[in-house]
Amino acid sequence: MQSPGYACRSVATSSSLQARTHVNYDVKGDVAVVRFNSPNSKVNTLSKQLQSEFTEIMNEIWANEAVKSAVLIEIWANEAVKSAVLISAKPGCFIAGADINMIASCKTPQEVTQLSQDGQKMFERLEKSPKPIVAAINGSCLGGGLEVAISCQYRVATKDRRTVLGTPEVLLGLLPGAGGTQRLPKMVGLPAALDMMLTGRNIRADRAKRMGLVDQLVDPLALGRGPPEERTIEYLEEVAVGFARGLANKTVSPKREKGLVQKLTDYALSVPFVRQQVYKTVENRVQKQTKGLYPAPLKIIEVVKTGLEQGLEAGYLAESQRFGELALTAESKALTGLYHGQVLCKKNKFGAPKQEVRTLAVLGAGLMGAGIAQVSVDKGLATILKDTTLQGLGRGQQQVFKGLSDKVKKKTLTTFERDTVLSGLTGQLDYKGFEKADMVIEAVFEDLSVKHQVLKEVEAVVSPHCIFASNTSALPISQIAAASKRPEKSVMGGAVYDCNPVCALVLWVLDPTGLCCAAVTLWVGGRAAGRELASGEDGPGFYTTRCLGPMLAEVVRVLQEGILSSPVEGDMGAVFGLGFPPCLGGEWRHRTRAGTTWASLHQESCGLVPAHGSIRTASGGAGRKAGKGFYVYQQGVKNRSVNTSMDEILAQFKVPSRPEVCTEEDIQLRLVTRFVNEAVMCLQEGILSSPVEGDMGAVFGLGFPPCLGGEWR
Repeated sequence: MQSPGYACRSVATSSSLQARTHVNYDVKGDVAVVRFNSPNSKVNTLSKQLQSEFTEIMNEIWANEAVKSAVLIEIWANEAVKSAVLISAKPGCFIAGADINMIASCKTPQEVTQLSQDGQKMFERLEKSPKPIVAAINGSCLGGGLEVAISCQYRVATKDRRTVLGTPEVLLGLLPGAGGTQRLPKMVGLPAALDMMLTGRNIRADRAKRMGLVDQLVDPLALGRGPPEERTIEYLEEVAVGFARGLANKTVSPKREKGLVQKLTDYALSVPFVRQQVYKTVENRVQKQTKGLYPAPLKIIEVVKTGLEQGLEAGYLAESQRFGELALTAESKALTGLYHGQVLCKKNKFGAPKQEVRTLAVLGAGLMGAGIAQVSVDKGLATILKDTTLQGLGRGQQQVFKGLSDKVKKKTLTTFERDTVLSGLTGQLDYKGFEKADMVIEAVFEDLSVKHQVLKEVEAVVSPHCIFASNTSALPISQIAAASKRPEKSVMGGAVYDCNPVCALVLWVLDPTGLCCAAVTLWVGGRAAGRELASGEDGPGFYTTRCLGPMLAEVVRVLQEGILSSPVEGDMGAVFGLGFPPCLGGEWRHRTRAGTTWASLHQESCGLVPAHGSIRTASGGAGRKAGKGFYVYQQGVKNRSVNTSMDEILAQFKVPSRPEVCTEEDIQLRLVTRFVNEAVMCLQEGILSSPVEGDMGAVFGLGFPPCLGGEWR
């Protein structure tokens, strides 16, 4: 696609370019190819140095002879650059966003506001460039990276599953701060833009094309030559250069033809009254979902509204000011801390595994077993799902299908991709094929004798290298391992998924025997399955279940005192108002804790368990699994109802209240301090390896409020 007579001329030897380490470029005929390549990093981020080098290079391209370098003078004298392509030299990443540390180093909102305004000015120059610019996107194009791309006149993206576009700033308590709040609504429409910015959801390349976020898609695998990663970058660059040249020669139009639905939507939103209704509806939804605990979503709506109603200048000013304000909020600092924790927990501290996990077997097709199977098969692992009954197996397989179908509804998977993923799942009632399994995770009934039985059955059929892991929320791994003939491989790794949905949970890696073979395999296998990871020592309840118990006991205590009138008020008022999800429906999970395992825990911090257990017994059930507890659950009925006999039951266990700790704030502090106190004890005893991993387990495994950043902040 290169014009005859035009050679690719590198300018890497230019004296002005030798100091550049993050951005470089060469010229292909009349097209400048600008490459992002942050050193010593797997991803490109918009750091101060990258932005500085990028600005310098673009000034050279625009000015055409701005730098008095012998190499550049020769280039410009030979042929004027008429267009440019922005591309990454890193496989799998265009630009992953702004440098978070750059924002964190700012001490005042004004400093952050200035960063935003600098970015706005740079990207406005890109948008108004006299020479057309094409963004060639392969891999992650997120946050500031997307703001770079939508400032260009044209966007080309690869049909790669790793190619995603999005605005995840809200997940850090921020908003797009370099013009994104103003450009996105005009490019993809107000509803789609708000959905992207308020959810932080990633958009696959094919959907981005339908939305108008991307102009063209390329499929480098169709070429069938060379290694996939090299093929992708080379072919993407070749195509992008062709489009850049076409834009400069007016043979390619940057204008996009909107579909009928988009035209009708735009027409409706041109009416001020309709726009106001959209703002109001979205604001109400955000308030309902966040309970006002997260300021960023409402600021996003405000800034978008300002730009559409008062003009771009007012919109840019509001965007930069709100960006500065949000960056220094406690919520943003908490969410940013969680992001750093995720990065830290991805690092493998155990070393390389002796055996790679390619085939995984899951015992038990219940809620947790099916969930584990879903996340595993979705990450490309050949997965066997075994149950003892055909009915149970069918329910489990249906759960996996539904979970993947939900992704189809959200347009993160196509139906073909869903069916391809499902082809990697095998459902069965026997142990056929277990000899090929590299790891087995049991998710059977939370009963020690049952776990011992399946452990012995598995060891009789699996290969010597196979690792046996347990899905347990309370039973000590050492007790399960007692039935094993090879504890160093059988139950050294404990796969602990503590609440639902499994797809959003933590994998807790244990090494109770001190031999790390299984722990390594479980850790690497967990990362391959996309789980958040933490580690610690063995013990009853481990970390997550152990911390949740005292908090739930305190909720029961508040009900016993009569401060809260019903379980609904306890769930939705005290618990959800603090940022926790409703939790009283899960009282069944403490069945094992109320028995033998509870005796092993700190009863001085959980002294209300006897009352809790008695209330559970008197209610005639143990929660959702039994169909009755604080609430009554009916099969096929979506909404639960309060157990009408609960008032009478609680009256039997009534305790005096203390007026000095009865306000809503007092109640919330009582709940969260019970959780935090137990977490401190876990750290002291070695059950928890580090505070950072504690935050990961609490937030991603138990629903601890992300706006608080975890119990250790």
